[in-house]
Amino acid sequence: MPSGKTITDSLNDSLPTTISSARIVREDIGVVSQLCDKVTLGEGIGLTWNEISLAQLTAQAITETTVLDNPQQLSDTLFSITPTVVGIETFISDRVATRISKNVFAKTGGLSQNAMQRKKDQDGIVAIDGATTSLAGAGTTLTSGHISAGAVRITSNTTERGVKPIRCVLHGNQIHDLFSELVAGVGTYIVDAGITAQVFQAGFTLPIAGAEIYEDGNITVDSGNDAKGGIFARELLFWCKVAHLGPPW
Repeated sequence: MPSGKTITDSLNDSLPTTISSARIVREDIGVVSQLCDKVTLGEGIGLTWNEISLAQLTAQAITETTVLDNPQQLSDTLFSITPTVVGIETFISDRVATRISKNVFAKTGGLSQNAMQRKKDQDGIVAIDGATTSLAGAGTTLTSGHISAGAVRITSNTTERGVKPIRCVLHGNQIHDLFSELVAGVGTYIVDAGITAQVFQAGFTLPIAGAEIYEDGNITVDSGNDAKGGIFARELLFWCKVAHLGPPW
């Protein structure tokens, strides 16, 4: 028979295991799907969103005696987008549902929604990566000049200008490069007033050349420590959602 004081280690086998709380692993569900143009593909109109773009017309100078005989022909272009459906399946048996801690079971529903939101964000990042114009490049530190150049390319495009709002989605490491650029010009200390102070306090959330800055942690950083962000007008990225899908979807 042992002697001495009884402490928790003495009756370790009698201590119950109780799940006091539960949480979902923190993740970045992204921002891209919230920043682009959205339309709804209604029921009964097929699988594809079809949109017509009408080309510009050309006007001419006239005088009081001008007889206009120069009709400008209308021209259209069809754009077709077939949306994909994002889904996820999980299976939880009745036995699992009745045996596991209730506060854990209550958190499982949010996992599926987060997964679908993350998938849509990753699809948007892929679309940004497929843009025809690339600024900066691998091994090049991002600067505000790159963002300014991108914004101007959009708003002053001679083929079809993009309209504001202009959005810029970057990885946090790229936003840190912008922070470093801003504070580098003030010497060896942080200015305690003005725009620099705002960035120092709240992070780089200020617009650059009219482009709103957003952080997205789902952007991949490769082995060379490079990440591909993007700048776009809202209407240049297009999001189509399906109005309704019945069983078995």
